[in-house]
Amino acid sequence: MAVPKQRHNSSRKNRRRGNIFIKTPVLVKCPKCGKPVLPHTLCGYCGYYKGTELVNVMAKLEKKEQKKRQKEIGEAKASEPKKEEKK
Repeated sequence: MAVPKQRHNSSRKNRRRGNIFIKTPVLVKCPKCGKPVLPHTLCGYCGYYKGTELVNVMAKLEKKEQKKRQKEIGEAKASEPKKEEKK
């Protein structure tokens, strides 16, 4: 069985363990609803990815929840600044 010949000192141990930590995830805003999502993933809130609806999230909700979610998505769209077109 392999047994180390000498003890590693604390500074060497801590340098090795310096890279073991939890990193905060990088989040981007969903262009449809404005909720934070991981990049290159489907938005679980509205079901859109790259401007196309892949999952109909509204069909799985009750009527009250559907109205609430539609209102939130509409508000997110209205709060976005509109880009002016250059001619």
